[in-house]
Amino acid sequence: MRSPAFLGAVAMTVILAMYVAFVAEFAWILISTGEWQARTLGIAMMVLPVIAGWYLIVEWRLGMTVQKMARELEARGELPAFQGEVTTMGRLTAEAGEVAYREARADVDAEPDSWEAWFTVAYAYEENRDRSMARKSLRHAADLYRRR
Repeated sequence: MRSPAFLGAVAMTVILAMYVAFVAEFAWILISTGEWQARTLGIAMMVLPVIAGWYLIVEWRLGMTVQKMARELEARGELPAFQGEVTTMGRLTAEAGEVAYREARADVDAEPDSWEAWFTVAYAYEENRDRSMARKSLRHAADLYRRR
């Protein structure tokens, strides 16, 4: 059985694909007309499906690589799990999250080419509620993982 997150990603991909198909069809209709203004607008509208297609490929590739990395770490018993005081919601407190980040960052500083260290630091960023840096770190970890 697939996880709810995976099923949600598939559903969003299908919805986006339908939207992209609609926009591409409408753009083609405009391009097919005889008026230069409509053609120009149609050509400009074709940029949206191209960008959306590129985005889908990049995000699915990242997602599949992250899954591979997580499975590999899980098989080795090395999935990140930080210790410390937790809130009622089960997340690390700000102080415990900061300690986890410092430990993970020290591992990255010691081994900057280790995808495992970058995966762990991404998890630490997530624990500290810094999704932007978590995503950047995860992308870097995935790049390192693919290069090995």
